[in-house]
Amino acid sequence: MKDATTRSIFRWIHIICSIPIIGYIYSPFEVIPNYAPATRFVFLPVMLLSGLWMWKGHVVRRFVSERPAITRGIKVP
Repeated sequence: MKDATTRSIFRWIHIICSIPIIGYIYSPFEVIPNYAPATRFVFLPVMLLSGLWMWKGHVVRRFVSERPAITRGIKVP
């Protein structure tokens, strides 16, 4: 998958998961308990992880990639 496609997918996931959070913040107090668990335990973590991936995903990919340990600055005895 191309990098541009991956960025676009994560961007849309981030945007879509932020809509219920905005509704949670600006909704009347009477309706907050109806969808508070879904917002707290599903939408917020997914939005945070997608945002972190867009921000620092290149660092995670560098550590996860299948390069030898020597190229990452770790000396193997």
